Amino acid sequence: MNMNRPVPLLDVPRGNAPLREEFLEALANVLDSGRFLFGPDVKQLEEECARWSNTRFGIGCASGSDAILLSLMAMGLREGDEVICPSFTFFATASAVSRLGGVPVFVDIDRNTFNIDPAKLREAITEKTKAVIPVHLFGQCADMDSIMEICDEYGLVVIEDAAQAIGANINGRPAGAWGHFGCISFYPTKNLGGMGDGGMIVTNDEDLQDRVRLYSGHGMRPRYYHKVIGINSRLDSMQAAVLNVKIQYLDDAVSGRQKNAQLYTKLLQESGLQNEITTPVSQYGDGHVWNQFTIRVHDGKRDDLKAFLAERNIGSEIYYPVPLHMQKCFRPLGFQPEDLPETLLASREVLSLPIFPELEEEEIRIVVDSVKQFFAMSQRRAA
Repeated sequence: MNMNRPVPLLDVPRGNAPLREEFLEALANVLDSGRFLFGPDVKQLEEECARWSNTRFGIGCASGSDAILLSLMAMGLREGDEVICPSFTFFATASAVSRLGGVPVFVDIDRNTFNIDPAKLREAITEKTKAVIPVHLFGQCADMDSIMEICDEYGLVVIEDAAQAIGANINGRPAGAWGHFGCISFYPTKNLGGMGDGGMIVTNDEDLQDRVRLYSGHGMRPRYYHKVIGINSRLDSMQAAVLNVKIQYLDDAVSGRQKNAQLYTKLLQESGLQNEITTPVSQYGDGHVWNQFTIRVHDGKRDDLKAFLAERNIGSEIYYPVPLHMQKCFRPLGFQPEDLPETLLASREVLSLPIFPELEEEEIRIVVDSVKQFFAMSQRRAA
């Protein structure tokens, strides 16, 4: 094993290389057709994403961020309405709420899954609560059985942030098929990543899909007659053409990630580092699609481990170092860091390791051996 071999966090060219000719053919077809918007490739991808999500409708849009924004617009969010969401997530989950004049209400997460804690969700509901945005973080579904039971009880709209989780499921029921809306991202780092930005909303509700389409096209229907103030958010045919190629291989990509996660888990559990790190869990068996393999590093050593790996040209990343309730732009909401203790702890401990499907076994062993070397050196220094 060559311990000097670099291991990238993500290798997009490695994943795309085998599909190069298919990409070029698909892109050439769009070029020749001249239908760069509203073309058949977009409709095909919408149908494929609906099939993957076991929903009736898919609506393409410009990004995963816009997918959340459009869902909130379609549900009729008004100024002052409260929307419950985790603080331990990407910015777009909550920024869409604030952009429309709503109020994000941040709640804590489950320590084992990093996903929203249903008990904390229930505690946060007020008369102003109108919706909940559960995030399927790192490719694992939130506890949707409990979340839907609570939201049905209070009549709340559920917008699933499935940006990292296309193909994830709970006992066969996919991410995006539980709530009123499911929001998918095609950012290049995602399991189904495009060659730029792109997003998709999936839903079973015909009226909601019609409203999403209306809001995504300037609120215009018919042409040049505007019923509502919408936005311009479209998935273009070039991105759809690329994604229609990649979605054919999504099963294989997910299987590759799951295989890599199993090997990581085995090697790390055999490493004797149980007191130093905690490996991630798959709460719903093979329903986890492993957009990230995120360990916890204890005793304040996370940043030192990340630096150690970087010195050896091994990629890693912190998702996320500053929770949303601690971000400057959300300070007016009045949250204190200690209000969400599990979120705060996660932000200090998490470290994501390379998990992309083309990763080779030797590369995984290099990562694990490097982690072991770091802690061996730490123990020697402490002795």
